[in-house]
Amino acid sequence: MNLHLKQLIDLSHVDKEIDAFEPQIDEANYKFKAALAKKESIDSDIENLTNEIKDEKVKKHKNELHLAELSQKLEDNSKKSGEIKTEREMKSLQLEEEIAKEQVTFANEEIARLEKIIELKTEQVEAAKESFVELNSNLASVKVEVDAKLEVINKSRQEVFVQKEKLVSGMNQKGLAFYQKIRRWAKNSTVVAVEDQACMGCNMLINDKIYADVIKAEDITTCPHCGRILYVEIIQE
Repeated sequence: MNLHLKQLIDLSHVDKEIDAFEPQIDEANYKFKAALAKKESIDSDIENLTNEIKDEKVKKHKNELHLAELSQKLEDNSKKSGEIKTEREMKSLQLEEEIAKEQVTFANEEIARLEKIIELKTEQVEAAKESFVELNSNLASVKVEVDAKLEVINKSRQEVFVQKEKLVSGMNQKGLAFYQKIRRWAKNSTVVAVEDQACMGCNMLINDKIYADVIKAEDITTCPHCGRILYVEIIQE
């Protein structure tokens, strides 16, 4: 097999190994990122609930002020009842009292409803705070676990990087530039095997002449359909 072709095949295998570390890193980081996202979500929930409680308290306070005004109005009407001189004035005063009493009932019911909402949301805030504290305490141990996994992965990755540097340093620069040009779009399928006379990159059949060139492996041969570098797996007996 052509030395330059063998180097490109070896380089493609090394690049695949390097790229394979990324999902391993993502997987290792997932647990910590998930815990961190949950912590941020709980923190956001606490903030939202706290703001909602403030809004409900403002509504309750407004109803309490309105209730105080209605109570004063009923008290004033009670004093006015002794000064009434006509039946028309009496009916007008009674109508005002009925409306005021209905408003008092509504205000009391609204205050009771808001108090229940405030109580429920306060309980939710307390429960969220407990979860936040628990999650925050576990976050440190999760980080230690993740960092340990990443250290092992990065150590292995560094070893492969060293292997790649050693390989690249002994390669023909023109061939390396050609490989890198294809790799920009083909990624880890830059160098592919030929099986059943088909390119395993694009799955298209190649003609007999090109297939013969690939088998000979005296030079670098590319797929006429997709441009990937082709080779035939050598079966070790």
